[in-house]
Amino acid sequence: MTSTHTEGLNGLGPLLPTRARSQDFPPIAKAYTRVSHVVRESGLLRRTPWFYLLVGAGLAVAFGGAVTGFILLGDSWFQLLIAAALGILFTQIAFLAHEAAHRQILSTGPSNDRLARVLAGVIGMSYSWWDSKHTRHHANPNRVGKDPDIEVDTISFVEEDAILARGLRRAITKRQGWLFFPLLTLEGLNLHFHSFTHLFGRGQVRGRWIELAIIAARFALFLVPVFIFLPLGMAFAFVGVQLAVFGVYMGASFAPNHKGMPVIAHDAKLDFFTKQVRTSRNIRGGWWATWIMGGLNYQVEHHLFPSMARPYLSKAREIVREHCRTLDVPYTETSMLRSYAIVIEYLNRVGLAARDPFECPITAQYRRG
Repeated sequence: MTSTHTEGLNGLGPLLPTRARSQDFPPIAKAYTRVSHVVRESGLLRRTPWFYLLVGAGLAVAFGGAVTGFILLGDSWFQLLIAAALGILFTQIAFLAHEAAHRQILSTGPSNDRLARVLAGVIGMSYSWWDSKHTRHHANPNRVGKDPDIEVDTISFVEEDAILARGLRRAITKRQGWLFFPLLTLEGLNLHFHSFTHLFGRGQVRGRWIELAIIAARFALFLVPVFIFLPLGMAFAFVGVQLAVFGVYMGASFAPNHKGMPVIAHDAKLDFFTKQVRTSRNIRGGWWATWIMGGLNYQVEHHLFPSMARPYLSKAREIVREHCRTLDVPYTETSMLRSYAIVIEYLNRVGLAARDPFECPITAQYRRG
């Protein structure tokens, strides 16, 4: 099927968790070498320190405004608007941490690592935990047993995990598509939990004490003023709103990128270009989508060129899309709202596997195939 702006079969996207093997995705000789040569010759792998300096300055001003608003509002329920704003700003900081981890901001790897560790600590997350997880995701996106982002964590992303769900998780799994966004309100707590579990674990952790110190300072600077200057109930509401907005914003930015795209069998052998393009989805919207999603709207290009700075992703899109058209490789791109509909539908279809005693329609389809 030739496609460069596809939303999948019948416009629904690949809703079934397709267990694709190498014969489904034949290797494309030298495809990545060719497209990377064009991208490099076009100067799209240069650093853009001026851009990130402006973004950092803008966020610093925004945080200053939030603090000023907090002080001026005092004992008022309008403080929840400040809490929501902080949830948005912390997510924007997370985008910068992600870009620093991919060597997009500063000129050297160690300096980017140090920046990413500080920025991750500012949002209360362990950089060492996230970096290990995210590196494995980039190496094998949507590959069963290798991509940690499709491992079961309340939500089941493949039907085998849905079948094994029990108790409360089983009840959630049956309706997980509809529950996905409500559950994202807890994602902020989930990130903090995994970070602390990692940092207090017995295994070796690089930069353990530095990360703990940064995260401890972050929570002290955030929580102490809230609980000192606000009534107890309002303080808890403030923290709850901040965490909910942060969780939903984070999840809504990362979920459209791969969920509902083909899921690759553990033993499939795929070339790099095929693996990255066919498992990623771009979001239309231009500059406003880029600001809202921190560049994650160009997920295809980001996976092909992880160190590419945010301002160049839109230019790389034109090059990659043309190569996909020439090679007859589907290039998946859709609107933001449509991507959420695809994710919900996909998760609901996977959740059918948790509904006994009838056989899962997805499993039945595989057997007929």
